[in-house]
Amino acid sequence: MRDQTSRLAPASLRRLFWPLVALGALLLFNLLFTEGFARLTVRDGHFYGSLVDILKLSSRVMLVSLGMTLVIATAGVDLSVGAVVAIAGSVAAKLMAQQQAGLPLALAATSGLCLVLGAWNGLVVAWLGVQPIVATLILMVAGRGIAQLLTDGQIITVENPGFSFIAGGHFLGLPFPLTVVALMLLVTLALTRGTAMGLFIESVGNNETASRFAGVNARAVKMFVYTFTGLCAGMAGLIESSDIKAADANNAGLYIELDAILAVVIGGTSLTGGRFNLPGSLVGALIIQTLTTAIKMRGVPVEYTLVVKAVVVLGVCLLQAEELRQRIRQKRARA
Repeated sequence: MRDQTSRLAPASLRRLFWPLVALGALLLFNLLFTEGFARLTVRDGHFYGSLVDILKLSSRVMLVSLGMTLVIATAGVDLSVGAVVAIAGSVAAKLMAQQQAGLPLALAATSGLCLVLGAWNGLVVAWLGVQPIVATLILMVAGRGIAQLLTDGQIITVENPGFSFIAGGHFLGLPFPLTVVALMLLVTLALTRGTAMGLFIESVGNNETASRFAGVNARAVKMFVYTFTGLCAGMAGLIESSDIKAADANNAGLYIELDAILAVVIGGTSLTGGRFNLPGSLVGALIIQTLTTAIKMRGVPVEYTLVVKAVVVLGVCLLQAEELRQRIRQKRARA
């Protein structure tokens, strides 16, 4: 009966089941055994607490994972998002710190530059035929250097109330970064589910050659997904620099590409390309941040943090593996 129900449920919901189970298990464990985890306070109409912190801190990975989901759905990968995060923060901070531009112009210039950086990745992958991991590795290395050159290797501080509001403000009682994530999710869903673009992305990821013969412009599709990912990484960079009210080219966005890839995989999108699950990627980002927050609150030594995170992520991925579940069902049937 359960197998019949799972077959009748939409595929997107089936892929979202195990990530939600894993997130629920993590939350339940911490609610029961981690002191202060469930404590929520309201000050000046704003919510504060560990659960709110998880939502706020995961916003950067959520934004990057939205773009990374589309890239991975085309059987690609973008390792340069961390460098783009650093460049975005450096450009915005430099423009405002030196009073060369106001907040609107700085945000527009930063977003435009990130679109160009994403388009560069798309150009190298789609038109020059370079493998995605190599093409984006180029910008990953060079981009970090560009960010350091922009800031002369220094931390540039920014004192701008509007800029600080991006990460420190609130909307409807919740941190403003969540509003940014919600808007970007709606935009991404509108582009991929409200138009044929989502079908084109899945088609290119499943079989690029067949898609080309069917009339799909695979190069244009790849250009779109890499450009869009650049924009998502730029917005994450603005949130990160706004959070510390400064640009730190050395540490901004460090390893965020790995967390984004993990979030996408946990969310049910296959690294081989094809169908993708945007809500699942957001759930994956929440799982990663919930685990990180719980580890810190329980006083686990820092040197064990990455190991614990890797074990939990591996467990979630194994739960999603259809081949593993099929083998378990076969053994039960034999028993």
